[in-house]
Amino acid sequence: MESRILVVDDEESLRYSFQAFLSQAGYEVKVCSDFPSAVSLLSTDDYDLVFADIVLDGQSGIDLLSEIKRRNLHCPVILFTGQPTLATAQEAVRLGAYDYVQKPVRKETLLRLAKQALHQKHLADENTRISEERERYRANLEAILQSVRDAIITVNREMRVIQCNEASRSLYGISPGMSLDPQSRSEHPSLIAQFVTVLQQTVESGRVVEDKPLAGSTVGEPLLSVKVSCTPLLDASCEQRGAVLVVRDLTRLMQLEREVQQRYQLDSLIGRSTLMQKVFNLIEDVAETDATVLITGESGTGKELVARTLHNRGLRAGKPFVAVNCSALAEGLLESELFGHVRGAFTGAVRDKIGRYQAAQGGTLLLDEIGDVSLGLQSKLLRVLQEREFERVGDTHPIKADVRIIACTNCDLRRRVRESTFREDLYYRLRVVEIALPALRDRKEDIPPLVSHFCDRLNAQYQRNIVGVSPRVDEVFMEHDWPGNVRELQHTLEHAFILCHGTFIDVEHLPTEFVEFCGMRNCSETNCGREEILQNLQKAGWNKAKAARLLGISRQTLYRKLDEMGIETPSSG
Repeated sequence: MESRILVVDDEESLRYSFQAFLSQAGYEVKVCSDFPSAVSLLSTDDYDLVFADIVLDGQSGIDLLSEIKRRNLHCPVILFTGQPTLATAQEAVRLGAYDYVQKPVRKETLLRLAKQALHQKHLADENTRISEERERYRANLEAILQSVRDAIITVNREMRVIQCNEASRSLYGISPGMSLDPQSRSEHPSLIAQFVTVLQQTVESGRVVEDKPLAGSTVGEPLLSVKVSCTPLLDASCEQRGAVLVVRDLTRLMQLEREVQQRYQLDSLIGRSTLMQKVFNLIEDVAETDATVLITGESGTGKELVARTLHNRGLRAGKPFVAVNCSALAEGLLESELFGHVRGAFTGAVRDKIGRYQAAQGGTLLLDEIGDVSLGLQSKLLRVLQEREFERVGDTHPIKADVRIIACTNCDLRRRVRESTFREDLYYRLRVVEIALPALRDRKEDIPPLVSHFCDRLNAQYQRNIVGVSPRVDEVFMEHDWPGNVRELQHTLEHAFILCHGTFIDVEHLPTEFVEFCGMRNCSETNCGREEILQNLQKAGWNKAKAARLLGISRQTLYRKLDEMGIETPSSG
């Protein structure tokens, strides 16, 4: 079935150009010129995607986006404008626009956006369909054994399977009469052994286990992610005679989520925030040019990853990518490292040596920490950039240089220009295009996909089956300011992977200095009693953020405890 697209623009030529481009690509396209016509079309037909101009006669594309959201229409909206402003961009993002682009919109950009938006809608529709299907199965209690996709396993007190459904047999190889004796736990595949542990705990204690996440393998199957619930099995006289385990397979759902997140990944760069999406768009725009690029950002934000992405996606992909750390060497050594030297150029130069510039011939040279280069070497770099040739130390014969230059720095080069410690002409020669990477504290919505990405990499590196982090660790991560940015997050998770032998990373697996820096308690959060919370709230003047720091817990945890304990605070708090 063809995807249906609605184009709303008061400019007739653009309207019909868009219709032609999209129709040629195989989409069914309707066009209109104003807000009332668009609302009328949306009332009579279903659309999979809407393109709308911000400026419409009488009303705006923002108004149309609000109307679509009010009607709960599940179609992505892409807004475009000839006069972009920060206010309209923020409002579009707040209302849930899929994208916000500036006119003129090229045919390639139009088709790419349409393809991406429709693909995401398909995944979201599929995700919704699966969720609704699971909910219907759960609601149909009378036919649950025959129709539900969740595995249902019933055991007696001797841990022998009394009854199970088809999902239990097909997914996990469990059948009626099978013994799940804890003594033979080591003989079972890893996931089944975990089922045995949960069942045994309920059989012995009579306690209910709810939505416990597990991950592991079964016979002939790859790693599966599931969520289990276990309740005591009672007879007519309310005597416990065993336990019932319900297993919900989350593997397919997690695969769908990973597919949706592919829009939020560019090579090794991860980010679904607006800030990172702008960085991705800039990288795609500049990658296939030879423009010199200056990448700025705090330490640990991923400047070298951006440089490698620019190289790998550019015209010089497949050619050398050479990096040199300008802050690691003294001026004389750095000049030799960059340009090479001839035999006898200085004491210790016993043979000719090619420099990084020559090694990068045809490819890309990354000048990392360019802000630490001396003024003398800055002059030589400027000449190389202008003349596209260099001389080895001790040589007078120029060598042609066909090299793209990318520079990185975590310092403020503008300030250094004002202080006369960095050449202004070199600054502008390097800063043909600047890519400013945001700090992790300014894009915290990127932390969950980054955690998922690093967990996948570390699982492969350490041969583990860790699914992710616990809710408490998630709170800690979202509260932390991450002075070391993405690198700090990566190293924190790697430390936790070494200590964690379970399925989820918890606070006790995090580095001690990280936990202390975040002000988290080593003891259980449940030790915070009502009186202690009230005392610290009063001490903090009913400022919840300050009280949470005094208690050594996150703000989310404090809010939850206030709600659980029925503690009311002054509105000013």
